[in-house]
Amino acid sequence: MGEQLLDRDRIRTLFDLRAETYASRGGSFDVDPYPTFHRLRESGPVHPGVPHEELGWTGEVFFEGLPYPNRPHFTAYDFETCAAVLRDESRFVTSPEPLPGETPMPDSAILFMDGERHRSYRRLVQPSFAPAKAVWWLDNWVRGTIDRLMELIAVHDRADLNLDFCAPIPLLTITGSLGVTVEEALEVRAAVTSDGSEIDILAKLLLPIIAARRTDPQDDLISVLVEAEVTDEVGVQHRLSDVEILAFGLLLLAAGSGTTWKQMGITFVALLSHPEALEAARRDHSFLRRVFEESVRWTPTDPVFARFVAQDCELAGVELPAGAVIHVCLAAANRDPARWDRPDEFDPFRDPRPHLGFGHGPHACLGMHLARTEVTYGIATALDRLPDLRLDPDHPEPRFIGLYERGPDAVPVRFGEDR
Repeated sequence: MGEQLLDRDRIRTLFDLRAETYASRGGSFDVDPYPTFHRLRESGPVHPGVPHEELGWTGEVFFEGLPYPNRPHFTAYDFETCAAVLRDESRFVTSPEPLPGETPMPDSAILFMDGERHRSYRRLVQPSFAPAKAVWWLDNWVRGTIDRLMELIAVHDRADLNLDFCAPIPLLTITGSLGVTVEEALEVRAAVTSDGSEIDILAKLLLPIIAARRTDPQDDLISVLVEAEVTDEVGVQHRLSDVEILAFGLLLLAAGSGTTWKQMGITFVALLSHPEALEAARRDHSFLRRVFEESVRWTPTDPVFARFVAQDCELAGVELPAGAVIHVCLAAANRDPARWDRPDEFDPFRDPRPHLGFGHGPHACLGMHLARTEVTYGIATALDRLPDLRLDPDHPEPRFIGLYERGPDAVPVRFGEDR
């Protein structure tokens, strides 16, 4: 397992935001977006346009709600308005009627379902991601992956935790739960980040597993999906098709292996840069829950999500036409001074309040509890196994980069007594 995971050239290609893999998401963007977000929020909750234009990004962008050049675009920047958009599924939807020349949303993907159909499909898989299932994930996939990775790291005195630790953990957790081997995991990640060009790889890997689980269920996520029944719009129950299970797998792989590693890196950097919080976490690992929640509030790895306007309506005094795209700037909302004192400071000692880093409303992040488990157990293990863990002073200070997917450019650390 270790040799495959530590193929650094391949890992860097798939998990470095500066790599070509993330060019269409603005991965090389390295300007602090928050001053612009603050300025826009202070001048009004909703503005015409999209965040990357306001930030000066001129490259092509492929992300949720983008590019859609034939639709008007608006962006919400304050907490109250962003939360209102995310919970109002009558006015703001994930799957619009396509305009001429647009490709319809895949109707088998839960991410692009709305209303009762979305709730029905989400109920199938949500129990597997409930807080009570954290031990199931930990015992089956998370603990073993983290412990083996730590064995490989601990024999040295330095590492880039972004590549050596954060990136493999969620990837192997999700692929393991789907029955994909370690040898195939990086192949799967490459397919997920191909913007659809290599999606047949996923089908090739997952379809035999789906077929096997239909006849011989195991204690894994594919078995949960093949045995689940969904009620359709006319009240008829049916099992998920292979295509529907593939769509679930794609969503879980994209979300599970694409966000948690970046947020874990953000959390490591924040913690190692704040000595009081680091000392509190060393004394009491349960404090890491607060550290993680504050990191998601302070710097969410996915700073913007989008909805489509289902009907002509008004939002915070701005008229939105049906068919428009409304971008929800979670990053700006999470630093709204109307909700948090000193919002630009990372402070896990503050009184916690709900944030929008995991979304909000019907489409709130399905895997948030699994992400908490992976990050808090992973960091706790690193603090226990890597003595005097600290940012490596021989390397430049880590920078958060990326536009619609943000994370650290590296998490270089030293450990051991030699200073």
